[in-house]
Amino acid sequence: MRRALRRLRLPAAIVCGGLALANLAAPGPAPVAAQTQAGALLRPGDDRAALAAKGERVFQDTCSSCHGGDARGIEGRGPSLRGVGELAADFYLRTNRMPLDDPEDQPSRHPSSPLTREEKRQVTAYVGTFGGPAIPDPDPGAARVADGRRLFTDSCAGCHQVVARGGQVPRARIPDLEDATALDVAEAVDIGPFLMPRFRTLDDDEVDAIARYVAATHDPEDRGGWGIGHIGPIPEGMVTWLLAAFALVLTIRIIGERTPR
Repeated sequence: MRRALRRLRLPAAIVCGGLALANLAAPGPAPVAAQTQAGALLRPGDDRAALAAKGERVFQDTCSSCHGGDARGIEGRGPSLRGVGELAADFYLRTNRMPLDDPEDQPSRHPSSPLTREEKRQVTAYVGTFGGPAIPDPDPGAARVADGRRLFTDSCAGCHQVVARGGQVPRARIPDLEDATALDVAEAVDIGPFLMPRFRTLDDDEVDAIARYVAATHDPEDRGGWGIGHIGPIPEGMVTWLLAAFALVLTIRIIGERTPR
């Protein structure tokens, strides 16, 4: 038994050393790209009048059952859309949070929609005819990740976690922000979708910084090694300690000598 354990020492040391080197040599995150208004449903120069004329028909067919034929909302089904502007329409339609099958469901990002992109553009232009804010044009490229982390920690991490992985609160699911673009962040800050409060006290530079930090969380730098799914510092630390304890016991078992009786 003692000889067998001795023979395992060298292979175990090689494996542990190889894993440590691989961990240290892992590449860092790709540079954070500036994500701007490029993905918005409407852009400057679009013929909004022509789009809105077609959008009214799509709205009546798809949205009026909850928001009313005059877009003033229906109690218990959907809010008024007068004054929400192209901004809110772009956010909910572009991310496929709308339309909902059940008005009591939480609007959540979906991979597909019953509407085509052109129909979404038309409805967005139509909703914009009732007034309200335009689609923002964030520019996070020059913002500092450190500033965004501070602002995100102060205003957003209480629900989304500091690693932007979401969670649960009473009556709502807090979405993770793995697919959130700078445009999503800028619109959500202004709208306050579902139970999220509005953060209109933040200026454009602060919103850009938050968007920059959110983009950085998509592929964070694992300075300590293995990220373990980036589920947060506390559970990651617990897993690390458990693995370290197991490795320590295993190492002692392999290299230790039994005391003769």
